Amino acid sequence: MSKNQIGGGITAIVTGALIAYGPQSLFKICDQGHHHAGHSACYWTAQATIGTGIILAIFGIVYLFAISTQLRIGLSVGFAGVIALTFLIANVLIGMDLDPMMACRIKTLPALNVISIITFILVIANVIWLLSQNSQRGVGNEKQILTA
Repeated sequence: MSKNQIGGGITAIVTGALIAYGPQSLFKICDQGHHHAGHSACYWTAQATIGTGIILAIFGIVYLFAISTQLRIGLSVGFAGVIALTFLIANVLIGMDLDPMMACRIKTLPALNVISIITFILVIANVIWLLSQNSQRGVGNEKQILTA
C-alpha cells in the first residue's frame, strides 16, 4: 500500500465517521422534544448525513485497496461529490433550524461546514496530485496511445 492509499483511505473513513456520527452525538443537533409538530430540519439533515457519511467510509475502505491510480482518481472525484452534497444538505437542500440560538446552528452546522470544506480542499489537491502522477508515468495518456 502506498502512502496515498493509506492517507486517502483513512481520511475518507474518518471523515465519513465524523459526518455520520457527529450530528448524532459529538456536535449534536437540537433536542427534538421542543418540536411539537414533528421533526425539525436539523433532524432530517442529521439523518441525511448518516447516509453521506456511510458512503464516504465505504469509499475510504475501497480506496485503501485501490491499486490503480485511475481508480483512486475516480474514487476521489466521487468523494468530492459526496462531500459537496453533505455541505449542500446542511446549508441549502434541507438546512437547519432558523433560530440562530439553537444547538444545530451553534455546533452542528459549523462543524459540518468545517469538515466539508477542509476535506473538499484536501480531496481536490489529491486529485490534482494523482493526475500529475498519472501523467508523469504516461499511464492512461490517450494522446500517447493514439500517436504510438
